[in-house]
Amino acid sequence: MTLPVRSRRSGGATTERPLGWARNPLLEFDELLNQMSGLIESTVGGTAPAVAWTPLADVRETDDAFHVEIELPGVRSKDVDIEAGGQELVVTGAVEEKEREGVLRRSTRRTGAFEYRLRMPGYPGNIDTEKIKADMSDGVVSITVPKAEVDKPRHIHITESGESGESTGH
Repeated sequence: MTLPVRSRRSGGATTERPLGWARNPLLEFDELLNQMSGLIESTVGGTAPAVAWTPLADVRETDDAFHVEIELPGVRSKDVDIEAGGQELVVTGAVEEKEREGVLRRSTRRTGAFEYRLRMPGYPGNIDTEKIKADMSDGVVSITVPKAEVDKPRHIHITESGESGESTGH
């Protein structure tokens, strides 16, 4: 049985979530970096050094492959680069800031360089880099990373030798 955890927001609304469920701490760190960058920009007047952000993703493992889905709304496939080697998959790119008229009072959209890194479990050579496939639909990059084929165990037949040394195996 999971027990709910209640948290009260500033508006007075209560949200319930199962015990052990928590926000991704890396997302909170990413948000903190964005807030700090905004503070630097507003006080200094220039742009803060670019910090690559990490897009949201799901990773599933099946018997024959890893399946990665990365959310990149508004990004074109030509602006995404995928590299794989050893045990690691690296997806990089950039989201350009749109030019707008007027004063932008608030923006929560992510812009600038992004980077997603995934280390596949197992020994080096666990993935077949020659057969990786990727496609993009509705702002989601779907990548299939096949596992390298491993020799499957095979049954070895044992032959019996007669007293004279002749083989009588089947």
